[in-house]
Amino acid sequence: QLHLTTSEKNELARSLEIVQNQLQEKESEIKRETSEYKDRLLQAEKEHQDGLTEANRKNEVEIQACHEKISSLEHFIGSQKLEIEKLKSNKEQLNNSLKEANQALGELLKTKVR
Repeated sequence: QLHLTTSEKNELARSLEIVQNQLQEKESEIKRETSEYKDRLLQAEKEHQDGLTEANRKNEVEIQACHEKISSLEHFIGSQKLEIEKLKSNKEQLNNSLKEANQALGELLKTKVR
């Protein structure tokens, strides 16, 4: 009986050792896989962040170009308004000169008729 019990105990001890070894192997495998997933996650996050950084940089460049274009257009509009004001003033002067010339012509015609 003692021999049988000792034999069973030894068999159980071997089975326990095998199960413990399997658990250790599984734990190592899980740790390795977890480490790989973490590395892949970190890489994906880095790539995502790099993509965001690049997109932000491109957007900043585009925004700056738009600001410059707006500034240029505002300057152009300002110069066009000045030109319009000059043309209006010139038109008014020409109209006044034309009116004076027509009056002078009218006076000359009246003088000639007399």
